[in-house]
Amino acid sequence: MVDSFFSAIEPIRYGGPDAESALAFRFYDKDRVVRGKRMEDHLRMAVCFWHTFAWDGTDMFGSGTFQRPWQAAGDALARAKLKAAVAFDFFSRLGVSFFCFHDRDVSPEGHTLAESNKMLDAMADVLAEHMQRTGVKLLWGTANLFSHPRYMAGAATNPDPEVFAYAAAQVKQALEVTQRLGGANYVLWGGREGYETLLNTDMKRELDQLGRFMNLVAEHKHKIGFSGPLLIEPKPREPTKHQYDYDAAAVDAFLQHYGLANGDFRLNIEANHATLAGHTFEHEVAYALAAGLFGSIDMNRGDTLLGWDTDQFPNDLGELSLLLARVLQAGGFSTGGFNFDAKVRRQSFDAEDLFHAHVGGMDTLARALLIADRILADGKLPALVDARYAGWKNPLGQEIIAHRLSLAQIADQVISRNIDPKPRSGRQEMLENLVSRYL
Repeated sequence: MVDSFFSAIEPIRYGGPDAESALAFRFYDKDRVVRGKRMEDHLRMAVCFWHTFAWDGTDMFGSGTFQRPWQAAGDALARAKLKAAVAFDFFSRLGVSFFCFHDRDVSPEGHTLAESNKMLDAMADVLAEHMQRTGVKLLWGTANLFSHPRYMAGAATNPDPEVFAYAAAQVKQALEVTQRLGGANYVLWGGREGYETLLNTDMKRELDQLGRFMNLVAEHKHKIGFSGPLLIEPKPREPTKHQYDYDAAAVDAFLQHYGLANGDFRLNIEANHATLAGHTFEHEVAYALAAGLFGSIDMNRGDTLLGWDTDQFPNDLGELSLLLARVLQAGGFSTGGFNFDAKVRRQSFDAEDLFHAHVGGMDTLARALLIADRILADGKLPALVDARYAGWKNPLGQEIIAHRLSLAQIADQVISRNIDPKPRSGRQEMLENLVSRYL
């Protein structure tokens, strides 16, 4: 069955900008060197297990449309092994470097946690064999703390301490499996860590519970010697009315308040979550970089006409070029990468559609990388930004930032020196025209 599912698809190759095949990379040439590093090493692209292999095409108005062989009735563990074999066949044909998973994506839920853990351990052996055979690595693992009915009122923020304990035990197992498989990061996404109504919510209690949970995970990370960062993935709402990890700034404040701003935690920024929070994707990445919390990226996009998480594959070249210029300028990824947390549409049910989606996303990122390199090499845009803040390099600016002047001393300088600043144009339209020329 593994041989037959993708047997009609040849391994995806680089064909250049004029490639005739619809299944050829036009811009993603993994060995092409950009700014001293191979394109593959810059982008560190990953395929997600959940949308690509666990989702069956179901939405709130209709049943599944995909009907994959591993989604048919039968022994759950046998179907999980088939799904893993098909997934690694896909990774190999696509030529991607990494994958990501939730525990319940790769292994079934048992009647007890002990049974679930036993099956996850067995599947970890299966995944390890595939990883050894193909060379595909694990970008990050995580635990699904949102699908099962026990988590309907949250996991760490649940009003029932037994649910908190169950979630903690599930994260312990998932973190240890991630370490065992050489995962570069571990993600904590609070899918239902929020509230539907304040009428039945004690917000302080729930936030304190979430803070305790995160401290417990950090302690266990050090106990077992997991070297990767713990990544929190902000999202403002959906499925809850309000989620506590609303955006990058909210998570930053949370980490500081609960004594977690110590380097253990970084952010996994998702494009569609950023727009649901009322921000641009670039804004969330820029904030994470500014706060020293940038970790990894879940790569997708939303639909501007829909106010929910559509998780479509990326195609906004301008947005991604500016974003990649920021990431490159900051030194690029360390342990993170671009994970395609995106899904084909319910009507795109052919096996080939999975390749079209990922090839397009990978090419978009590759092309954006080349444009970002041109932006930085040309230097005009960074120079214009530097010029706008040049005054802060002068003595007055330096003394203010270095805490050498009090409020009264600053006021005295304004009066004694007769400081009378004049407005300066932000030149937004000129900058937008400049960026369009790179595209």
